[in-house]
Amino acid sequence: MSEPNTLLKCEGLKKYFPVRISRLSTSVTQVKAVDGADFELGQDETVGLVGESGCGKTTLGLVLAGLLQPTSGRILFQGVDMAGIRRRKELHRTIQIVFQNPETSLDPRMTVASTLYEVMTLHKLCKRNERKQTAIAALKKVGLGPETLERYPHEISGGQKQRVAIARALLLDPRLLILDEPTSALDFSVQGQILNLIIALKRELHISYIFISHDLAIVRNMCQRIAVMYLGKIVEIAPSDALIQTPIHPYSQALMSAIPSSDPQNRKLHKRTILTGEIPSPVNPPSGCVFRTRCPFVMPICKDVEPPLQMAAANHMAACHLLNADKKESVLAQLRL
Repeated sequence: MSEPNTLLKCEGLKKYFPVRISRLSTSVTQVKAVDGADFELGQDETVGLVGESGCGKTTLGLVLAGLLQPTSGRILFQGVDMAGIRRRKELHRTIQIVFQNPETSLDPRMTVASTLYEVMTLHKLCKRNERKQTAIAALKKVGLGPETLERYPHEISGGQKQRVAIARALLLDPRLLILDEPTSALDFSVQGQILNLIIALKRELHISYIFISHDLAIVRNMCQRIAVMYLGKIVEIAPSDALIQTPIHPYSQALMSAIPSSDPQNRKLHKRTILTGEIPSPVNPPSGCVFRTRCPFVMPICKDVEPPLQMAAANHMAACHLLNADKKESVLAQLRL
């Protein structure tokens, strides 16, 4: 059973995509984009998803938003199995997603008004004569004026496009907003404005966020907890400060060591961990621990047994056999150096 304040819970969530082995072959294999994700999201909480490109962050977000059907596993939203929600509209009213690039998420042939009206009509949010005022109110929430309604996407800036995309998502009054790298396609000067808007909306509307990003510095400031993904699996999840300062999983340690520091003294003491080897293919991931081919602390058990995601400290979980090693404390001390 989920805790009373748990909004979303994933249990063994998997998403596989069938692909042909070659053009001349009829044999089909599977890309394991998400391969057994387990995590929880609390009410009014922001959880960050981080990891290298291709680790499955965006695919996980699309599955949670209902845009992709999971291969197996369960997604519980407020204790209700989402697989039991027959009508897709009911799911989209509670979970919305904001995509990375507003250039492609907005139809260039539609004005901002038409984009917002389409959502109102599909979900029967209001009467026809109330649509304009509803749209103006939605734009006001994201800092845009009523003059934006009659403009096409090419007539507004990148930051304004992303604000329109956020306004469209907020029309349905969702409980959960999935933000898939919402600032990576924007100019650096605009990124801060959008992040401040996201923070203000959370404070005002009490929305929960899943924040997907490559930028660990942004994730640290935006999220209460961070989940680290590698090759379709969540290998560590912990409060943001704990994960940044004392990562337990060797992969998390390598990621956190890449965060730049503005303090020259810290840069001198900062130990950078460089991973060697190639990232394995999600079509044929390694047996046992998926990180073992690049791990500097690999042990014989790592080849045959997949480590479970287990509690390592207070509210700090990791999937690593080092947690069960005889010299656990000394090994963890090495990882934290």
